[in-house]
Amino acid sequence: MTDRIKASTMHSFIVALWLLLCLAPACAQASAASAQGADLPKQKQVSGASGDFGSQLARESREAAGEERGESEELKKSAAVDFVARLTGMSLQHAYWLCMLLNFIIIAAAIAWLSRLHLTGFFRSRTVSIQTAIQQAQKASQDADRRLTEIHSRLAKLDSEIAVMQSAADGQAVAEEARIQAAAAEDMRKIAQSVRQEIAAATKAARRELKMYAADLAVALAQRQIRVDNGSDQSLVRSFAEQLGSEKNGTGKGGR
Repeated sequence: MTDRIKASTMHSFIVALWLLLCLAPACAQASAASAQGADLPKQKQVSGASGDFGSQLARESREAAGEERGESEELKKSAAVDFVARLTGMSLQHAYWLCMLLNFIIIAAAIAWLSRLHLTGFFRSRTVSIQTAIQQAQKASQDADRRLTEIHSRLAKLDSEIAVMQSAADGQAVAEEARIQAAAAEDMRKIAQSVRQEIAAATKAARRELKMYAADLAVALAQRQIRVDNGSDQSLVRSFAEQLGSEKNGTGKGGR
């Protein structure tokens, strides 16, 4: 940033000096023209111009032209201009303009030398910064290319990854379906076994109840078929008692 400000300041200074040197001959010519223009009122005054205003204006113009021409004459009659005129054999006017040209060349050379002295570092640093920016841009471009290549490779592998995921999902679905069918079959087997056990238990209970009912029914039928009156009952009791008595007697004899 400092180098840029220095370069801008130097550039402005060079342009200002160049404009000043370019305008110097024009100013000199304008001074000569002013001097010649000032001679015209003087001639008109000598030829008989009248009036206070015209006389004052002519006098002021003559004084100004005299001062400017005096300065120009002093420059033309300076020792440097006179030395150049004697050295080259030119007139004072041409020697004067030659000195102006030489001054311009010297000043321009000095400005160029100073510019080269100060601007070389600026251009060098500017070149380094440009090269650094180019390297950074190349690095960013390479990074972008690498990322783009990775994205393309991922997109290329996306179909295969989707196919693998689809096949895995299909396999999981088939396995889940088989597991569900196996679980359903096991549940049905357990339910059927439970039903068979309940049926067997109910059958056993029914058989037991049927046997009990048949026994009760048989007893009832037997009671209905056997009819014993009082005489038969007493006869049976008496015979049973005699049988018991005979058995008792037989037992006593055998003991003796």
